[in-house]
Amino acid sequence: MIIKNAHIMDPKSNLDGIYDIKINNGIIEKIGKFDEDGLDVNKMIVAPGLVDIHVHFRDPGFTHKEDLTTGSESAAAGGFTSVICMANTNPKIESVDILKEFLKKAEKLKINVHTVSTLTKNFDGENLVDMEEMTKSGAIGFSDDGIPDRNTKVILEAMNRAVHLDVPISFHEEDPSLIVNNGINHGSVSEELGIYGSPSIAEDVLVARDVNLALYTGAKVDIQHISSGNSVELVRWAKKMGANVYAEVTPHHFTLTDEAILKQGTLAKMNPPLRSKRDRDMIIEGLKDNTIEIIATDHAPHTKEEKAVELSKAPSGIIGLETSLGLGIRELVEKGHLTLMDLLRKMTINPAELYNLKAGYIAEGGPADLVIFNPEESYKVEEFKSKSKNSPFIGETLPGKIHYTICKGEIVYEN
Repeated sequence: MIIKNAHIMDPKSNLDGIYDIKINNGIIEKIGKFDEDGLDVNKMIVAPGLVDIHVHFRDPGFTHKEDLTTGSESAAAGGFTSVICMANTNPKIESVDILKEFLKKAEKLKINVHTVSTLTKNFDGENLVDMEEMTKSGAIGFSDDGIPDRNTKVILEAMNRAVHLDVPISFHEEDPSLIVNNGINHGSVSEELGIYGSPSIAEDVLVARDVNLALYTGAKVDIQHISSGNSVELVRWAKKMGANVYAEVTPHHFTLTDEAILKQGTLAKMNPPLRSKRDRDMIIEGLKDNTIEIIATDHAPHTKEEKAVELSKAPSGIIGLETSLGLGIRELVEKGHLTLMDLLRKMTINPAELYNLKAGYIAEGGPADLVIFNPEESYKVEEFKSKSKNSPFIGETLPGKIHYTICKGEIVYEN
């Protein structure tokens, strides 16, 4: 395959210009100018295939919501060529046999699908999995995402092991003892609804603990789906102190506030919850100064029936793969918070490097994983490749229409 007139934007090398790309056997063979015919993309942006380190494909165990095939198709439609699944499946990804079965199925998919292992057995928070064996067998990190880890002694031991394995541990930071109703921020909106909700301090106390443990151990720690402005400050402090701490934020947390609950109801319910304008503004500041260096979707499919219940009983989470790039361009680039190159850096090479993936960059000899889009062309959010439709952004118009996603040298999405 030859791609003609590509406006390459590669955050790793800062390459930014018009080139042709020659692809052979899934690898970028040459970048330059060629006389041969090819796919003329007319100076559209050609960026590294996007990398999402936090998705839920619900496979095995909850495939009525999503499965590996539909999840991969949703990712490709959003420009993603590499994703990392969380381990809260049924059964959970906690043993070598379950892990190998997952990876065997993933090999057949059109994009690169990886997975973390659970950190503790059955998410019990007390008994660590065999981290060495799980890493050796293909797990690329550890997380009990969905269940906060509360045993500090166990976390300390896990971090010490992770240092030797050179893998990250990713934490879902919410202290359940401080939460009455999860998925809804405790504040003026929850009070208006007569619900106590989840206060930001529930996140802050665990972030404070884990960034200090990271500083103490030297472990590579990822603060997942950060939502509290005070937690952004804690991460900023930890980085200044020299901790190997990363933070990821979802598009919905830098786009919406808890006011969305009043309009969207259960479609705006997620863990951690949408918080106040102050929190959102502090998150955007964290993105600007690179305290938050990763954007991840926390793609969390649920069926229409599951969401069509009263607010306090509905499951938390929204799908996000197919709206992520558009929200980033609209909320961060068009509003002057980030350059397009900065946005792409947080969606490609930064997440790839956290998990030691060979992804997120464009270079000769590198993987032919690419997304081709027009940042100035808009589209309406209507249909999804995902099996589920639980998005508060349905009906909105977003910039950054994706025309092609290429993975392993093959077109896996075309629009």
